[in-house]
Amino acid sequence: MAALAPPIAAIRVAVRRALTGLPAGGPVLVACSGGADSLALAAATVFVAPRLGRAAGLVTVDHGLQPGSAERAEAVAGWARGVGFAPVESVRVEVAGRPGGPEAAAREARYQALTGVAGRHRAVALLTGHTRDDQAETVLLALARGAGPRGLAGMPARRDLDGVPLLRPLLEISREQTRKACAMLGLSPWEDPHNVDPSYARARVRADLLPALVRALGPGVLDNLARTARLVAADNAALDDLAAGALAEVRHPDGGLSVPALAVLSPAVRGRVLHAWARELGAPPAALSHRHVAALDALVTGWHGQGAAHLPGGLRVVRRADRLVPAGRAG
Repeated sequence: MAALAPPIAAIRVAVRRALTGLPAGGPVLVACSGGADSLALAAATVFVAPRLGRAAGLVTVDHGLQPGSAERAEAVAGWARGVGFAPVESVRVEVAGRPGGPEAAAREARYQALTGVAGRHRAVALLTGHTRDDQAETVLLALARGAGPRGLAGMPARRDLDGVPLLRPLLEISREQTRKACAMLGLSPWEDPHNVDPSYARARVRADLLPALVRALGPGVLDNLARTARLVAADNAALDDLAAGALAEVRHPDGGLSVPALAVLSPAVRGRVLHAWARELGAPPAALSHRHVAALDALVTGWHGQGAAHLPGGLRVVRRADRLVPAGRAG
């Protein structure tokens, strides 16, 4: 018996690790665009899942942004049915009119569609095909945008998405491995033109910046960037645990926060406490930025009688004596 090709074996091992330990019940769902990464993930999942006693389904999302997108989505769905995925869904979404840039709007629409399908089928997990290369790109973009530790942590291997575990099994698999796996399996991936469109920042990082870094520093730079994300994520988790305990300790009975108790916290923990509290008040997480947290922090550490700190969603926070308190929404 011929040995299994290394790229195929590596991807199957990664999928097996991701699926091991999931609760019994509904299927695992693969989000598949038809590109090399998600196609390689899908091929591995439909092989591995039944051997673990699990059903494997697939969902493909048609963003309607390019000619022929509906036909392409149906082709992916047809392939999935042919190789044994069940359930299989092709979902059309509307991207126009959503807040943010085109990338953010498409991502929001896509994840809404994915969680909707996952909920209907009571899926125990949703799998996406993000690779080590995607992680390296994410870290570089975060660094360029001054995103801080949360951004430098990149994409987590697992996170909750509206009650469904979102798994990224391929974060230690390279894009080259997924392409080789597809070729060895006789699969023909779709090449998304957005991936080479220079109007998108990620496409510029992929086409220009990462290759330049590899030429200057060697191919290990991709692994190093991905490892940086893992290390920062571990530090973030520890700081978030500290912040959760600190938030409970600085709460005032009236629902505000004690300024003296906040003032003695380390800046890293205090910033996380204020960030978490702002979210509790209703600030949209995607819009809550460093400058909003800095404005709250100034009410604690730079108090000179200033007015309210304004948060996304029209929320306001003011300092009254020794407390930070919500002051309702701006008119």
